[in-house]
Amino acid sequence: MTSAIQQKLCTADEAVACIPSGSTVASGGFVGAGHPEALTAALERRFVNSAEPRDLALVYAAGQGDGHTRGLNHLAHAGLLRRVIGGHWRLAPKLGRMALEGEIEAWNFPQGVICQLFRDIAAGRPGCISRIGLGTFIDPDHGGGRLNDRSSDALVERITLGGRTWLFYHAFPIHVGLIRATAADPLGNLILEDEAVIGDVLPIAQAAHNAQGLVIAQVRRLLDAPIPPQRVRVPGRLVTHVVVADEGDHWQTFAEPFNPDYCSSRQGDLMEQQGQTGIPDLVRRIVAERACDELPAGCIANLGIGLPEGIAVVAAERGLLDHLTLTVESGPLGGIPAGGLSFGASRFPEAIIDQPSQFDFYDGGGLDFAALGAAEVDQHGNVNVSRFGQCFAGVGGFVNISQSARRLVFCGTLTAGGAELQFADGRLRILREGRIRKFVRQVEQVSFSGRLASIEGRDVMYVTERAVFRLQPEGLELTEVAPGIDVERDVVQQMEFRPIVRNVRVMKIDPANSTPGV
Repeated sequence: MTSAIQQKLCTADEAVACIPSGSTVASGGFVGAGHPEALTAALERRFVNSAEPRDLALVYAAGQGDGHTRGLNHLAHAGLLRRVIGGHWRLAPKLGRMALEGEIEAWNFPQGVICQLFRDIAAGRPGCISRIGLGTFIDPDHGGGRLNDRSSDALVERITLGGRTWLFYHAFPIHVGLIRATAADPLGNLILEDEAVIGDVLPIAQAAHNAQGLVIAQVRRLLDAPIPPQRVRVPGRLVTHVVVADEGDHWQTFAEPFNPDYCSSRQGDLMEQQGQTGIPDLVRRIVAERACDELPAGCIANLGIGLPEGIAVVAAERGLLDHLTLTVESGPLGGIPAGGLSFGASRFPEAIIDQPSQFDFYDGGGLDFAALGAAEVDQHGNVNVSRFGQCFAGVGGFVNISQSARRLVFCGTLTAGGAELQFADGRLRILREGRIRKFVRQVEQVSFSGRLASIEGRDVMYVTERAVFRLQPEGLELTEVAPGIDVERDVVQQMEFRPIVRNVRVMKIDPANSTPGV
């Protein structure tokens, strides 16, 4: 082992002891994939034991956490953080509470913008110029992504270039990069061959290095010989500290210690390897089947978490998986996206690219189709997935995907909170209506701008378990209802606004594999 790696090797506690108060810290990872758990846990220990470092600014693109204690939840301590700029917040609810209660300065920006901003910061550019976020709460005309009154700085502004309006996200120095890799060679070079995602490790490392800062890399093991240069993901010249993590702090995802399918090419028929059969829930089955009808042959698609995940199951049942390419915003192309705390990984991907490059592809119109969740929809076709009173999730990659996909389908239910439905004799019956109306007069926060999509002439649909809507220039039009559903009683009266009702067709549903009465 050469002196190069010997000079970089240290424990997690020794590495984080070098982080000065007031630093801006960038953390890589996606849910649990690629997150440097040993480093964030050590940073928490240091603060709890010594009240140092203080007043850090944290910036991250993808959400990192398990909804409880792991990931960025380690850093949710008053005094440790002064400012947070994040893409998705739901998996780190402790951070979200601090933001909503005004304990820290806080902004929510699109995941794709933040990881692209890392590259701009590394390159010494003044910031990231993008149309992503226009018309949403991230737009300076609608709040600038601020999460509380304490967040007074203008970190994004509107500019005009070539006669078009753009958003300009300001750059700032990154002093510390916390990243993760599979292994380090004697020169400190990093490979990620057992990781489910590549993420944004290189731009984070370049940005911190170019600011004369710290690049702390967590690895699973050390290699005895140098890595072939084509396999190097982060050059050792950029890395200041290398920490060999305990096995429990280096799970491949927060759900699985290691799944070889996430870094393996498929062998044989993809549909046989899909591993899921049927969707037992009636509502999920109906929504997934109807949304799957919109999949163009040979398309490149993104399926959001939640209800849209069922579309992959239906596609497998219909023999479509080998005729489309499913992607995940974390970087995998092809294969079968994982769910839950393994979201971000894909089984048997055809390729895994870095996260900023995936968003380059998305933002430029590379997605033929996207299906995303919808928590609230209003009369203008606006969608809210980010904030509901004192519950804050953030947008993650939702804004990039919803603003760029050529065909867009939002998947949700018409009402929520105790609804019970039954499908029998070819008809859908509402046994008990939900307490909460999800189609509201005005969404609490605009995560997707229906007005902007309408101006651009985009193809946008909203699929529920009992009705289908399409975005028109004059608003939301009801186009289909399920057999057995009364338009006025079961649809219009369960909404806070009246949709356009012209030629309503019968929605084709056949939930053969679902459980009645659910």
